[in-house]
Amino acid sequence: MRSLILFVVSLLSLPLSIQALQYHGADFSSLINLENSGTVYKDSASASGAKLETILHNHGANLARIRVWTSTSNTQYSLTYGLALAKRAAAAGMEIYVDLHYSDTWADPGHQAIPSSWPKDLAGLNTQIFTYTTNLVKSFAAQGTPIKFIEIGNEINDGMLWPVGRISVNGYSPLSQLLHSAASGVRAASSTTRIMVHLANGWDAAGVSSFYSQIFIAGQLSTADVDVLAFSFYPFYDSRATLAALKSSLQAMVTKFGKDVMVVETDWPAVGPCNGVTLSEKSVPISVAGQSTWISNIRTVLSSISGGHGLGIVYWEPAWIGNAGLGSACVDNLLVDGSGTTRSSISIFAS
Repeated sequence: MRSLILFVVSLLSLPLSIQALQYHGADFSSLINLENSGTVYKDSASASGAKLETILHNHGANLARIRVWTSTSNTQYSLTYGLALAKRAAAAGMEIYVDLHYSDTWADPGHQAIPSSWPKDLAGLNTQIFTYTTNLVKSFAAQGTPIKFIEIGNEINDGMLWPVGRISVNGYSPLSQLLHSAASGVRAASSTTRIMVHLANGWDAAGVSSFYSQIFIAGQLSTADVDVLAFSFYPFYDSRATLAALKSSLQAMVTKFGKDVMVVETDWPAVGPCNGVTLSEKSVPISVAGQSTWISNIRTVLSSISGGHGLGIVYWEPAWIGNAGLGSACVDNLLVDGSGTTRSSISIFAS
């Protein structure tokens, strides 16, 4: 019996391979625009009239992802809009994560337009992106909402600031220079803000490996410029986007670079159908319960990454009423219903 007790004690003293994630985030960048159109939210665990950021934090969200475009219009995610949302998120108890698109509109794998007022040559863009990024980081700090994480480009699998920084047109060197200039701009303004590079399709080990095998170039972007490798992981767009593929891809990057990793965009449908789409994890149901299962499964993947390098998950636009499909073929991927009342899947942030 004494030997058995000693054995059990020795097991308990070993480090756990599964670790709790540090960040449970939501990108609710659309919030102020939605409120301006009359949208309100309701949650049984929050006070009557509670704002969305408070509801999210009450359920465990501790990181607010805020997209910022180079537009000057508040309806188009301007810096002024982002600053206002950051104040509210910080007041609710969240840390701030800024997603820079470096465009006047959406930037993603199929769209990366140079801002209309920016230079159109590489030298001019290197200067512009440094100055813009430095000033933006300082602006958030100056109002008392320092940036914890900053994403220097959104889903830049084929580069950004097209055509100058487009990989398929000009190779990796222009993009490597632009990312270095952006990272230098962050470092010039803050010694604590963590810099992210964000790719779509985090499950695609070959694509991710190819990008990171070529983007670090001597005298341009270095591994020291990047703190976190960030990835989108959606179940709608490719049947190969499985949890097993995600784990293999992320672990390979951690093994190679020793960097932290995070899933910074994901969704799962609460309501179908998902016309013409085969979801990548067929065992997870299209339902509110399925949303919780999907996030729990991603959490398990990240928690199992070696060295505690899996940092967290961000759910993309959980309350965008009027755009419930969130760009997918599924009817509704939100954590609230059409009236703004939270679903039970709002609990995904609690673990």
